[in-house]
Amino acid sequence: MQPIPAAMSTQPPPTGLDSLAREPHPARAAVIGADEDRTARKREERRLFARYRRDGDRASREALVERFLPLARQLARRYDRGSEPLEDLVQVASLGLLKAIDRFDPAYSTAFSTFAVPTILGELKRHFRDKGWWVRVPRDLQELAVRVERVTDELGPELGRAPTADEIARHIGVSTEQVLDARDATGAYRPASLDRPRDDAGTDDNLIDGVGVEDPGYDRAEDAVRVGLLMSVLSDREREILRLRFAEDLTQSEIGARVGISQMHVSRVIRQAVERLREAAKPETSMA
Repeated sequence: MQPIPAAMSTQPPPTGLDSLAREPHPARAAVIGADEDRTARKREERRLFARYRRDGDRASREALVERFLPLARQLARRYDRGSEPLEDLVQVASLGLLKAIDRFDPAYSTAFSTFAVPTILGELKRHFRDKGWWVRVPRDLQELAVRVERVTDELGPELGRAPTADEIARHIGVSTEQVLDARDATGAYRPASLDRPRDDAGTDDNLIDGVGVEDPGYDRAEDAVRVGLLMSVLSDREREILRLRFAEDLTQSEIGARVGISQMHVSRVIRQAVERLREAAKPETSMA
């Protein structure tokens, strides 16, 4: 049987639409290309991790940091609420990224980003928990203060009023004293400004106006008592010469003329008297 010529074939010739249908769709081609790029990136990441873990190659570590630094910045922005500079949060997140890179094992089946996100977020939360407190508070008390504040916000709408310490304690499962301690600790996280008015009476007095200042008079009084005790080791003439020199601020020549001795003798008396006072003060200094 003779083959049917192409001109006499029963199949209709391909149209322009049929030819277009056999061509890869642009969207499908883009998806395929993206999958190939993703696979290539994962393969490259595994290679860098393997080299870093096996050889300690610092260049591979730096390449991984540069590759995943946008992830750290993205997580840092999630915690950017204005209370902390974004640059500081990025540094904290970057530190978490370094820890994740050092801990990650390329033998894991999970992707590195899945492994790194909890580590970076944990570092950010630790930063706010530790550095956000103005006064050092024990870790368990910090965590309890956060729980108390959260439960207070949750119970308020339900009760239609602020919950009592007993109600919060029963809800959390701690004692009332612990709730009160946690509330006191919250003041270390949000200290009152010293520029805040002392009352609501509209006066110009601020909290800082009620803060005591150091009074130098107490130190002078203690020094006077100590000097009085030390002066007892000197003779009457030595005490008088020292008084004229350091209290009345006379020169050695003027002291010599008043006491009736030479200027050289006055100099020698002052030097010896001061040395005796220094020796007498040593036991008191060591006791202090």
